[in-house]
Amino acid sequence: MTSIKDIAKECNVSVATVSKALNDQDDISPATKEKVRRAAAKLGYTTNIAARALKTNNTYNLGILFADERAGLSHEYFSMILESFQREAETAGYDLTFINHKIAGKKTTYLKHVEYRNLDGVCIMTANFDNPEVLELAASKIPVVAVDYVLDGCAAVLSDNSQGLGTIVRYAYEMGHREIAFIHGDDTRVTRERVTSFRSTCAQLGIQVPSSRILEGHYHDIRDCAEKTRILLEQDPRPTMIIFPDDYSYIGGMEMITSYGLNIPQDISAAAYDGINMAKIMNLTTYEQNTKELGQLAARKLIQMINDPDLPPERVIVYGKMLEGKTVKRIG
Repeated sequence: MTSIKDIAKECNVSVATVSKALNDQDDISPATKEKVRRAAAKLGYTTNIAARALKTNNTYNLGILFADERAGLSHEYFSMILESFQREAETAGYDLTFINHKIAGKKTTYLKHVEYRNLDGVCIMTANFDNPEVLELAASKIPVVAVDYVLDGCAAVLSDNSQGLGTIVRYAYEMGHREIAFIHGDDTRVTRERVTSFRSTCAQLGIQVPSSRILEGHYHDIRDCAEKTRILLEQDPRPTMIIFPDDYSYIGGMEMITSYGLNIPQDISAAAYDGINMAKIMNLTTYEQNTKELGQLAARKLIQMINDPDLPPERVIVYGKMLEGKTVKRIG
């Protein structure tokens, strides 16, 4: 069986350094932690969870709140964050448990389920953040980290939604587009940030956007996006470019544009958001969110809060990048 000494020899560091790295202590550099974790995974190192639990009074089990009724785990953006979170947590010796409304078949609250499972901490990946049960969980003494949402008293790992949408608009402007439309998603904090960024960036560039060019839709909804695209295509003048709420929804827009006998990008340009694998295969111009870093940081922040209860909750922004596909045509 692989021991900490084996990992120390593999990495050419001390046993103490390996122990601190595996326990995510702050006095070890991120590079060393990553080196130790990779070596531990390579050598097949597993901790004695029972012994650690007795020593630290922790269960080494993290809760995941993934309450997305529309798409669930089929939503690639969130599933990629979850995969990254899982890898980071498991490398640090933690298991994952999905939180739900039931204990032994009986309805309960999220907090009661967490307490019943004796979870060390919780990551809220997607949920209705106005739900009283979510707010109750966030206000409890249990360490909580939220992904892409700010909750009082909780750590948060946030995408650069404002900068991301602004980057798309500036790219469209550089490609000569002035008649730009935006179909945004459901009314959430993320959506409001993106809409505000769209309006402010357009204003900075001298682009006047009538309210009829900014339509509310639904994330991850092909049919709804197709209908909103139809509304935009009926406008006179027709927009030269449409920004869609996410890569998956773009499929609905693309199908509607094709049904009008139009081609992308020859007749109308398009861009979207997320940068999922499908978008890369389709050569879609999109803004890629850094799901790997979002998941890693969420796990690390949560484990740090578990190990140090006095650590103040931190909010970290993770930056993405523009993927210049083949769906935006240069005009003018």
